[in-house]
Amino acid sequence: LKHLGPKTFIFIVFRFFSSLYSFWNPSINHCALIVQLHNWYAEKLVLYMAISVSQGFACRSQLSFHLPLINRLHKARRSCPVAAIGSLVESVSVRNEDFQISTARNVKGGNDDCKPHQWKKSCSKELGIKTSKITKPAKFVLNVLRKKGYEVYLVGGCVRDLVLERTPKDFDILTSAELKEVPVMGAFPRCEIVGRRFPICHVHVDDAIVEVSSFSTTGRKFGRKSKPVLRKPSGCNECDYIRWRNCMQRDFTINGLMFDPFSKIVYDYIGGMEDIQRAKVRCIIPANTSFVEDCARILRGIRIAARLGFRLSRETSHFVKELSNSLLRLDKGRIHMEMNYMLAYGSAEASLRLLWKFGLLEILLPVQASYLVSHGFRRRDKRSNMLLSLFASLDKLLAPDRPCHSCLWVSILAFHEALVDQPRDVLVIAAFSIAVHSGGSLSEAVDIAREISQPHDMSFHEISEPICYSKDALVDEVIKLAASVKAALRRLTDEHYVSQALIKYPQAPQSDLVFISWSLSLKVCSMFECVKRVKNRRLIPKEGSEIDYDSLAIGRLQEVRNVFGRVVFDTVYPLKLGS
Repeated sequence: LKHLGPKTFIFIVFRFFSSLYSFWNPSINHCALIVQLHNWYAEKLVLYMAISVSQGFACRSQLSFHLPLINRLHKARRSCPVAAIGSLVESVSVRNEDFQISTARNVKGGNDDCKPHQWKKSCSKELGIKTSKITKPAKFVLNVLRKKGYEVYLVGGCVRDLVLERTPKDFDILTSAELKEVPVMGAFPRCEIVGRRFPICHVHVDDAIVEVSSFSTTGRKFGRKSKPVLRKPSGCNECDYIRWRNCMQRDFTINGLMFDPFSKIVYDYIGGMEDIQRAKVRCIIPANTSFVEDCARILRGIRIAARLGFRLSRETSHFVKELSNSLLRLDKGRIHMEMNYMLAYGSAEASLRLLWKFGLLEILLPVQASYLVSHGFRRRDKRSNMLLSLFASLDKLLAPDRPCHSCLWVSILAFHEALVDQPRDVLVIAAFSIAVHSGGSLSEAVDIAREISQPHDMSFHEISEPICYSKDALVDEVIKLAASVKAALRRLTDEHYVSQALIKYPQAPQSDLVFISWSLSLKVCSMFECVKRVKNRRLIPKEGSEIDYDSLAIGRLQEVRNVFGRVVFDTVYPLKLGS
């Protein structure tokens, strides 16, 4: 500071202490004063640097000027006037039974994630919730716990789906009972407590599993660098506080709703209903903290957005991309489970598009990402291709309450990879799909394929120019295709092959992730064992065209083959071309 001169130095000190006095004066606008101080301080910094440069000093001074608080207040003032202070520290304002909570967030550019949310209680009938959509096993567990004198709530995605008038994938129950009390009630013959970090009780009712969690075991475990911010707001009653704490421990606001089916009340403490109306997926706590705490939430957010057609909030989108590499730390079994939720429940195409858009496909499915890159597919591309069309055909046959076994979508990946490696004639693909669908005679499958008059989709690069095959030659080509699918599956489960998928693109993340287990790959291979020459074997037509979804979910080969053949055939010969 000696370069400023003694008079300037005394002036700075005088202005500093006079500003402190003004700051603590309650009649002064503090935020405006801080901004004013920031501007004045910046002018002095520029003056000092100019003097330093003129006297031959480097622009990078040995002095360090730290202005984080002033800068953050200044940015918050410009981007979010209502929550200028709330974006830095947790603020709670209480008025009767309406509470406004604003959680600390620091997001580049600012967004509406910092807005406070009122605590709301809504009548389920007004929201259009129909209790008839609650499954019998879930109703049974709810009634038993209620009769035992415990509080019970439906929580998580099932409440969100009920509000959206969709069929929930499953039902999660929250109770005031201790988790260890559930198995000893005597009403549930089969139930066990699973999980260490977040223990839950699996209650088996008929062929269904109902997940039951307890208020006492759902507390968030903060890391060393994390600080709990779930302080009880003044004027808040104990019941609301306990429910609010539980909602704050969940992943996304739209999953933070709580429904009491007996009092017909939906509790919304974190703005879940508002985000449902806005079709937005937003983290409850700051997204970077949420994803570091459990990086599987990245995949869960993508899956929810794909299934509902929602968009990710600005903050959530930013940290999905920023923390994508953290997925490699996940257990392979967990990754397989999350990928199965994406691809086996009727939203596979949308999930693949979002995984590609946010740069996650390169990490999870590098081979398929390489395919998209090689065909010039852009991040926000609306076009389609054979890979996406295959999964679009699969989506038409599935739903959240009608899923398939994972061997089906793995077989589709292997089949497509085989065609990418060597494109095939459309008759070969048609005869192959018919043979797998019926699990019978190759000769009859070839005869049926040669009689097809319906036009096929000619936009796919995986379909080669037509070749005039004899019947025996066509049978041989179908057998070769089956062998090629098996070989493609072996490549997809080879870490070295997967790691080389994006080697041509140095800017892409390199991943050797293989989450398809050996046992699953063997099951997929067995699907195509029926495609071979066998004398006196006839096609075995399925009785009726209805899909046996129970058999499909547990992976019975006959049903999986049936749906696989149907998906392939419908993709190559779409009905819209024949109409």
